Amino acid sequence: MSRYRDVFRTPEFTPLFLTGAAHTAAQTVVGLGLATLVFRATGSPLLSALALFGPSLAQLVGATTLLSAADRLPPRAAISGIALFFALGTAVLAVPGLPTWAVFAVLLAEGLAASLGGGVRHGLLNEILARQDFLLGRSVTNMAVGACQIGGFAAGGLLIALFSPRGTVLVGAGLYLTAALLARLGLGARPPRAAGRASVGETWRTNRRLLSSPARRRAYLALWIPNGLIVGCESLFVPYDPERAGLLFACAAFGMLAGDTAVGRFVPARLRARIRFPLQALLAAPFLVFALDPALPSVLLAVTVSASGYAASLLHQERLMSLVPEELAGHALGLHTSGMLALQGVSAALAGTLAQYTSPRTGMVLLALASLTVTYSLARAEGRAQGPTSVSPSGSRPSPRRDRRRTA
Repeated sequence: MSRYRDVFRTPEFTPLFLTGAAHTAAQTVVGLGLATLVFRATGSPLLSALALFGPSLAQLVGATTLLSAADRLPPRAAISGIALFFALGTAVLAVPGLPTWAVFAVLLAEGLAASLGGGVRHGLLNEILARQDFLLGRSVTNMAVGACQIGGFAAGGLLIALFSPRGTVLVGAGLYLTAALLARLGLGARPPRAAGRASVGETWRTNRRLLSSPARRRAYLALWIPNGLIVGCESLFVPYDPERAGLLFACAAFGMLAGDTAVGRFVPARLRARIRFPLQALLAAPFLVFALDPALPSVLLAVTVSASGYAASLLHQERLMSLVPEELAGHALGLHTSGMLALQGVSAALAGTLAQYTSPRTGMVLLALASLTVTYSLARAEGRAQGPTSVSPSGSRPSPRRDRRRTA
């Protein structure tokens, strides 16, 4: 079994890892600062949730228009250019007196760029690592997300307390600039993974091809909907407890870090297919305790345990990649990322609306119940599709390469 240090010995993995870590830290700091800024200005749970996760809605537009470019651009230039665009856009968000509509216009543009950036980064990771090391590599990058979110939310809360939400947003702009420099100086020059011209038509054709297989559709739905609904729960942390929102986000990041570490490094291959859906159910179940209006220690424990269930995404991604032709890896992973983030944005909007008319606590419980229902339905559908046929440890049919060619 490969180990984490083996992954870091792979050429170009470390600079890609550091670039992603800086990008995540920036996104975390900016999100908390901007959500606080919007909540203080408007008093609206809906607008606060959209400031934090609303840019993800633009991912849906990007996934249907720009995604074919993910495999047709030189990775280094695309990653560094997108990070630089984020740095400039975030600096604009810190301009005093910027109208709320202008804030969301900038966030929309950043969301469109992010839909392309996710596909480029994940496609490059798939290109750098051997296929058998993909889950371990994704585990490491997810662990970096958890660690950077812990540090980012803690630092963001401190920066807001010591300075201001606007100053916190400026710090995030500096972190995006750091990510751009890391990508430009650390990654090697590689040609695009696919030939041809990117276009909206090509994006649609490849999306249809990827979604033509029932097995791939189930994998995508499992990656998009249950997780997105729980992110909707988390989008209500600021209106639920404005003073401790940073602590709640840090606990969620710690839980995600612990879950990714356990699944990526210690769960044997033979168990991965069996625990995919039970682990995803763990993502939603702890939020049901909010119905009891629990004390702070119970809230922190529930949020931490819940976030460990995000590790199910590693297993669903492994399943998806066993069904995807290698030349479409970047597009396939970009579609996963864009769809996931789009559903997060939709869920944040839904959560904010529920909280507006009921309460943040009620909104969390309702979304958690919906997540559990979807997870159960997908698990039943997967079981019916597989029937008595045996599956491989990754959850795919035997001879996955032959199956990929047949279902592509």
